[in-house]
Amino acid sequence: MIEKKRVLDTFFELVSIRCSTLDEREIGDLLTARLKELGAAEIHEDNAGEILGGNCGNIIANFKGTVKDAPVLMLTAHMDCVEPCANIKPVLKDGVIRSDGTTILGTDDKAGVAAILETLRCLKEGNISHGDLQVVFNVAEEGGVNGSQNIDQNLLHADFGYTLDTHGHPGTAAFKAPGKNQLEVRIQGKTAHAGIAPEAGHNAITAAGHVLTAVPQGRIDEETTCNVGKITGGTATNVVAEFCTICFESRSRDKAKLDAITQRIVDSVNTAIEGTGCTVDIAVKKDYDPYELSPDALPLRYLRKAAEKCGFPVHLEEAGGGSDANFYNSYNIPTAVLAVGMTDCHTKEESILEQDLYDAAELTLALVQEVAAKH
Repeated sequence: MIEKKRVLDTFFELVSIRCSTLDEREIGDLLTARLKELGAAEIHEDNAGEILGGNCGNIIANFKGTVKDAPVLMLTAHMDCVEPCANIKPVLKDGVIRSDGTTILGTDDKAGVAAILETLRCLKEGNISHGDLQVVFNVAEEGGVNGSQNIDQNLLHADFGYTLDTHGHPGTAAFKAPGKNQLEVRIQGKTAHAGIAPEAGHNAITAAGHVLTAVPQGRIDEETTCNVGKITGGTATNVVAEFCTICFESRSRDKAKLDAITQRIVDSVNTAIEGTGCTVDIAVKKDYDPYELSPDALPLRYLRKAAEKCGFPVHLEEAGGGSDANFYNSYNIPTAVLAVGMTDCHTKEESILEQDLYDAAELTLALVQEVAAKH
C-alpha cells in the first residue's frame, strides 16, 4: 500500500525545485539519485539535452523484475514545467493543493513523477513481485514534446507503457491524441518611406491581413483544429513594412485530416498573397503524428483490470493535445496517457485534489502488480 504522507512530501519537494524547460539539471540529478536508491539496475542519461541546447538529457532507468516472462512495462513522466515555476509554495487547504497564487503549482507533471517514485518505493519496501520495468523521465515536454522526440531509442525496450500526464481523476486515460504541424509564413514586401512615398512600397503587414482573413481558423471538426498564434513584423510606423511573419499550428487526431488542413492553410496563404506585391515563403514542420490505441491494446487491458481492483471507474477519452506518448507510440511502444488529477494546468490557478495525488500512485502500483500477476 502507498504511504500518503510520503506521497505528499515527495510532491511538495518536487514542485519546490525550479525546472524550466531545457534547465532540468537540478531535478534530473535528484531523480537520478532517487532511482539509484530505489534499486535501478541501470540508469542512463541520453544526449537529448545537448541536441536541444539544454543542460539535462532524458533519464532512462531499468529495474530488474522478479517475475519472468512478464511484459516489460514503461512508466514515463516529464521533468519540466511551464513558467513561472520558480519559488513555488504549495498550499494544502480543505483537501485541495494550490500554489500561493504567484506561480503555477507544477502538477504538470510532478504529480506523475511522484506517483512513479511512490510505486518504486512500494515495490522495494514491500518486496512486491513485478516484471521488468523501464522508468523514463523526459526533458523538454512543454512547448513541443522535444525530449521524447530526441530520446535515444536504442535505450528503449519496453513492450508497452503509460505516460502519467493528463487531467482528470485517476482511471481516466487518453487512448487517442492528435498530431500537430507548425507553419511559419514569412511575407516579404518592399520598404518605402511611409510619409513621402508609401505607394513605392509593398506592405508585408497589410498582406498579412489578407492572409489572416483567408486562412481557416479555430475548430474545423470534432477532431481537427488550427490556430494563428503569433505575428511579428515591421520596424517603425514611418516605414512601409518590408517583412511580416505569421506562425500557425494545425492539429487532428486523423492523419489524413491533419495533412489536409495543413495543405489548406498553405493554399489559402498563397491565394491571399496574390495581388499584394509581396512574396511568401512557407515552412511546415511536423511536431508529431497522431496515435490511436485499439480497445484490446495492452495498456487499456491492464488499466481496466487494475482500476477495477482499486475501485476507480475507467474513462477513455480522445485528447486534444499531444504528449510524450505520441512519440512512444511512433516508436512501436503502445502507450496510454493516464490522468493524475491536474486541473487548470499552465495557469496560476492550477490545483490538484489531495486524494487524486494518492489515487494516481495507488493506480500506478496496481498496474505494475497486475502485469506481474498475469504471469
